[in-house]
Amino acid sequence: MPKARIVVVEDEPAIRRGVSDALRLSGYEVTEAGDGAVGYREGAAAGVDLVLLDLLLPKRDGLDVLSELRRTCPTRPVIILTARGTEEDRVRGLKMGADDYVVKPFSAKELIARVEAVLRRTLRPVPEVKLVTVAGGVIDLHRREVRWKHGDRVDLSETEAALLKYLVCNRERAVSREELLSRVWGIGTAGLETRAVDMHVARLRAKLKDPAGGDDQGEAIVTVRAHGYMAGPALTVRENVA
Repeated sequence: MPKARIVVVEDEPAIRRGVSDALRLSGYEVTEAGDGAVGYREGAAAGVDLVLLDLLLPKRDGLDVLSELRRTCPTRPVIILTARGTEEDRVRGLKMGADDYVVKPFSAKELIARVEAVLRRTLRPVPEVKLVTVAGGVIDLHRREVRWKHGDRVDLSETEAALLKYLVCNRERAVSREELLSRVWGIGTAGLETRAVDMHVARLRAKLKDPAGGDDQGEAIVTVRAHGYMAGPALTVRENVA
């Protein structure tokens, strides 16, 4: 399982470099940002697992960045790194949704321990989904095929199966096209055309329709306007393998 992706938002180069180096030595993938504007953009990007956020930042204050992250990425973990050590500041940051608060100066050992603790709480293991039922058939994600009850079979490409599995494993929320590109295709999203996601979803929808008709139990993949997609009511996980 790949290590988490962490964004370090810190305007002092020496501190930012030290924190980033410590995280990379621990195996994490790190993106750096030197001001609040870049920090928000990187922190809100698809596929980020944790944001380390200074409060005193140029261009955009850290608490403002935290507030905006909570609005746009409500489940994204944030640890505040700051010289503001008063109880009032700590309480304010935590009330605004920070997951933890580390006061400078701190040791690399302490920081890594805090990071690991937050990630243990927030990065739950994704179950290995093997079989998913769809109205009139069964989707075997290991064999990458759909088996209909009347005997027909439809093959899924590797990408189609991975896309469907990701949506099913995250069925409680809508998943953005950018996140799908990052997590399913394994590529960054800067300057990329997300039409590839839409095309794969369209093909999947066609393959998940019972060729013999049958009862309509709702959509297999639901479009969430201005965001992306989520697993629909027609899909049900039948078997999970640990």
